This record gives sequence, C-alpha cells and structure tokens, in this order.
Amino acid sequence: MQDICYKAYASGRVQGVWFRAFVREQALKNDVRGWAKNLTDGRVEALLCGEETAVQSVISALKKGPPLARVDRVDTVSHPMAEVEGFSIC
Repeated sequence: MQDICYKAYASGRVQGVWFRAFVREQALKNDVRGWAKNLTDGRVEALLCGEETAVQSVISALKKGPPLARVDRVDTVSHPMAEVEGFSIC
C-alpha cells in the first residue's frame, strides 16, 4: 500500500477537551505520523501521514472525537508527503 499525507481540520468544541491527545492516541494506534495543533479560530489542525487505510481510520476517529468534544465537522486536504517521525502535539 501507498503512504499518503492529509491535513485534517476539526471544528466544534475541540479545544480544551483533550482533542489533540486523542488525535495522538489514534495516530499512534494506527502507526500514523504527524502532529496536531490548536488554531486561533478554535479548530484543531492535524497532519496525518502513513498507509492510506491507517490515515483514513484516524480521520474516521476524529469525526467522533473524545468524550468531552463535540465535533461539528472534519475537513481534509491532501498534502504533499512530509518527512515526519512519530506524532507530536504542538
């Protein structure tokens, strides 16, 4: 299978509810590399790189989010392959 990269933008109540830690947990569980960070507009942005089905699995999990979050939408944009190791919270 081919590796891909996507940027995902989660909207709703996604800051201050352990959302970035949830993204990291899902990414590590699926062997997906990248990072997650809060944006000033209240969204969370994540770079997700790895095997296509693994990345899609993480994106599906983000649409549900952790228990305290309310995810209104997750927008994704294809991203050029990035050289990242592990998964960090910015």
